[in-house]
Amino acid sequence: MNPAVIIVPTFNEKDNVQPLVQAIEAACPAVDVLFVDDNSPDGTGALIDAMVASDPRVHVLHRPNKQGLGRAYVAGFQWALAAGYEFMCEMDADFSHDPNDLPRLLAAAQTADVAIGSRYINGVRVINWPMNRLLLSKGAALYTQIITGLPIMDPTGGFKCFRRAVLETIDLAAVRSNGYSFQIEMNHTAWQLGFRLAEVPIIFVERRAGASKMNKKIVSEARWMVWKLLLRAHGRRQGRGPHPRSIAAAGVAP
Repeated sequence: MNPAVIIVPTFNEKDNVQPLVQAIEAACPAVDVLFVDDNSPDGTGALIDAMVASDPRVHVLHRPNKQGLGRAYVAGFQWALAAGYEFMCEMDADFSHDPNDLPRLLAAAQTADVAIGSRYINGVRVINWPMNRLLLSKGAALYTQIITGLPIMDPTGGFKCFRRAVLETIDLAAVRSNGYSFQIEMNHTAWQLGFRLAEVPIIFVERRAGASKMNKKIVSEARWMVWKLLLRAHGRRQGRGPHPRSIAAAGVAP
């Protein structure tokens, strides 16, 4: 078994899953891939089953219906923890995250507890987004920073790598957010627990095929989630000292 697994939620991604596995394995051969498919009506699940049968590095979790991004990742994390992986990465199925960035993300996770692929380090690094989508994303990042104090330039980004210790410490059953606010909640929870977060610059490209999952419900959930996180932290807008299981507590230089 490889030490790292790339967790990829899917819903109607039949045009992307095969080329994505090929690109991941070319860029980073020493990883496994776990798809979490929400019973895609376009046949994505059957296509993944065929890949699983022919490639021992590919795995799949089938869920009975569409339950959302957050629930998909939680299910994937729980599966990966039980399987014994040390590093667990999140990645979109639509090539908006470049598989060639995986080695840099995994390298950053050697000296950080959570490595986050950031679209907003060293300028804006987004391709093919309309201005309203970019302003929404940048506004959400600034809003999150102001309300919670979370020192992350791209708190809603979904391309990241967690060390095992982080996901073992977080109460995954208590994670309630289910859209892009899931990324905010996971980052904030890890930070409040004293784990070290680091951002890695990436270039984000709008999806090649299929339809975006963004909708008004996802935006509304993220708007209210930051206030819930502030209340959960009892108004605290600073991270705690290094968690005993953090890389920082082990004396690894940042």
